[in-house]
Amino acid sequence: MELFALLAEIEYPEIDPIAFKIGPLVVRWYGIAYVAGLFAGVWFLRKIARSKAYRFHENDASDFMIWTLVGIMVGGRLGSMFFYNFKALLDDPMRVFRVWEGGMAFHGGVIGVVLAIVLFTRRRKIPLLAFGDAAVCCIPPGLFFGRLANFVNGELWGRETDVPWAMRFPADPEDLLRHPSQLYEAALEGVALMALLWIAKATIARRLAFGFLGGLFLLGYALARSTVELFREPDAHIGFVVGEFTMGQLLSAPMIVIGAWLITRSWLLRKTGDTPERARAEASG
Repeated sequence: MELFALLAEIEYPEIDPIAFKIGPLVVRWYGIAYVAGLFAGVWFLRKIARSKAYRFHENDASDFMIWTLVGIMVGGRLGSMFFYNFKALLDDPMRVFRVWEGGMAFHGGVIGVVLAIVLFTRRRKIPLLAFGDAAVCCIPPGLFFGRLANFVNGELWGRETDVPWAMRFPADPEDLLRHPSQLYEAALEGVALMALLWIAKATIARRLAFGFLGGLFLLGYALARSTVELFREPDAHIGFVVGEFTMGQLLSAPMIVIGAWLITRSWLLRKTGDTPERARAEASG
């Protein structure tokens, strides 16, 4: 029993959230995660553009970088305030501009990026669903780095548990052994979702109408997030929203519906709609 007790806890590797300082400039790992995810995403998007199967060019991929950043920052911040801190927003509307206090929501970021894709493709006259399919394949690296940053910050920890890899997080006022749910999210939303999308892109998605990969991303992320929410501690000021469902699970529900619809649509239009194979064939002459 004493040996099991020793195995039932892994010491949390306390890492300074501040990566380095240059004079008054403070660079945090969270900021580095955003930058790394953004540049990795653009690199992958340029790689996809070179395949000539998604009806946009490399320069479009590079130009979309700033649109992505604005979509993530504005959508993520507004989502955090509306979904998780609405009462505080009503009490002090100016709080939405105090970004240094923290607070970003992935589902809000998704809405922001979707709007950015809609506006960008309309401006560049690029097929919306084709560009969307390419763009979603480039999101998982950012999710992976972002969840690792959550782990480094010792935030968004999991529920109490006695599994052998349980950890105590320094900021936890209850000092309980908890699931390192940030790592679960990094593995599912980052690594597993990335593998799923790129395998699908190289196989079945080539012969299906555009929109399949976008739907697969929405469905895959929603299922991954909803699963991890079973191990993640609900936000203290919100708790369970409806029964045993968390806010993260409720916000993921529309993604499941929209994702399933896009997948079904692309399958039904596989013989008559626009597909990556047809786009590549046209580009090759």
